[in-house]
Amino acid sequence: MSIITHSAIANCPNCGSSLPLGAVACPQCQTLVYSRELDSLAREARAHESNGDLAQAREVWNQSLALLPPGSKQAEWVLERMRALETTGLANQASAGSRSTPQLPPAKRQAAPGWVKKLGPFGPFALLLLKFKTLFFFLFKLKFLFSFLFFIALYVSIFGWRYGLGISACILIHEMGHFLDIKRRGLPAEMPVFLPGFGAYVRWSGLGVTRRQIAQISLAGPLAGWVAAAVCFLIYAQTRDPLWAALARTGAVLNVLNLIPIWVLDGGQAVSVLGAVERAALLATALGLWYYTGEGIFFFVAAGTTWRLFTKDKPEQSDWSTWAYYAALMVALAVILHATPNTLANQGLPAR
Repeated sequence: MSIITHSAIANCPNCGSSLPLGAVACPQCQTLVYSRELDSLAREARAHESNGDLAQAREVWNQSLALLPPGSKQAEWVLERMRALETTGLANQASAGSRSTPQLPPAKRQAAPGWVKKLGPFGPFALLLLKFKTLFFFLFKLKFLFSFLFFIALYVSIFGWRYGLGISACILIHEMGHFLDIKRRGLPAEMPVFLPGFGAYVRWSGLGVTRRQIAQISLAGPLAGWVAAAVCFLIYAQTRDPLWAALARTGAVLNVLNLIPIWVLDGGQAVSVLGAVERAALLATALGLWYYTGEGIFFFVAAGTTWRLFTKDKPEQSDWSTWAYYAALMVALAVILHATPNTLANQGLPAR
């Protein structure tokens, strides 16, 4: 196991602001100062976990706590991870001990644990749940599948099976864009969870993740969504089936909606790395696309960007690469909206 040492850093690696002595997070942009060291420690800890060396993994995670602000979400995540590893280690020790200890004869075995008797008539039911805890854990892990099936069922019941299934698939592709971008960075992530009627989300966590990386992960969803919308448009161009035009337009609208830079939308995370000049350029892009396409959804992107021009979360360092990513996505989605006829408005929804 390697031990990472670090020296004092005078300036924030993200915004360049001067740092107080011993700071682990920038007081201006909240970037973790030792993000590279934290990345290295996280990779080493996961390697120990994969090899089953939980004690060494806990020790490495413990090292990372010194590089994190006390009480931060990242520090809380590390503490929870260490507790989980400790619990797993104790459970493994108990399991090993039970295999090496001779079993008592049937006549001397206790019929049921004491806590089961205290539950009275509910005791047998609780014992049954305990016996099937592995099954329930497995079912809980299937929340992606169950939530997606309910998601499909809702849209199919409202719009018919063709359009309902198609738009559900487009939203799944959007969420998988986030998931795959997170996983390729070596970060832990869960499969998407769908909320019928509201949308979906991908739950993930990680250490040493910079604001730029968070922005790129946020934009990966609309990028995948654009690919899905573009495929639907190409199929429409070949078949002239209004179903595919409806899917292309709806997919494009939903992804532009996600680029509005507010709240928990993808754009809200991505715009946080843009300075005042980049935000002004993004506003000009949104207004230009609104004028060119006549699509009102770009007005909302412009309105959200205007608000973010006056918020106090602007970093001092420019990030034109993220701006280019953001703006290119808006332009690509605008092309699909401009080229695709609005079959939803002109011809109604596809027949069931």
